[in-house]
Amino acid sequence: MIAVIDYGMGNLRSVSKALEKVGGDVVVTGAAAVVERADSIVLPGVGAFEKAMKNFTSAGMDEVVRNAVAEGKPFLGICLGLQFLFETSLEDGQHQGLGIFPGKVVRFEADPSRSDMKIPQIGWNRVEFRLDAPHFAGIPSGTYFYFVHSYYVAPDDESIIAGETEHLGRFTSAVWADNIFACQFHPEKSQKWGLKLLENFVRL
Repeated sequence: MIAVIDYGMGNLRSVSKALEKVGGDVVVTGAAAVVERADSIVLPGVGAFEKAMKNFTSAGMDEVVRNAVAEGKPFLGICLGLQFLFETSLEDGQHQGLGIFPGKVVRFEADPSRSDMKIPQIGWNRVEFRLDAPHFAGIPSGTYFYFVHSYYVAPDDESIIAGETEHLGRFTSAVWADNIFACQFHPEKSQKWGLKLLENFVRL
């Protein structure tokens, strides 16, 4: 069973439907006990980091996710689900994340000479693979995925950077370490190759 965590701030229907389409046995849940029983976990999310993290921790999901990751369960983070994994977010102040990875969440810096580079980044962009993550199996490096974000992660440990993308500079668009994979882009909105990534996760 794949648990898609519901903490009130995620595009849960599109994520769960995409996982089901590629063969996943999916339950969308806000109950910590259900997440604890799951074989693997998906943490989606959209919106502001501070409010999302408050919802997440008040539901007791912070400890559940830490424990599941420590137990080696496959974990997929999407958008905010990636950002949550880091120590600190600088979105509208400074806010504590789960601290599973050292590093912080920072905002794109506008470049007046690049009026074509908007903040937030909304739309398709290329992801160049840096690691041979099983989630990328059968997907060409340089594939376009769909992004919607103003903030991105800056890992202290560059060895976990699985994918990079260009937008107002080069930034980390995916990380991978052991049983944890997380991406800034939205595979559930990324058509063929996004579904392939989700299928790879389901098959782990």
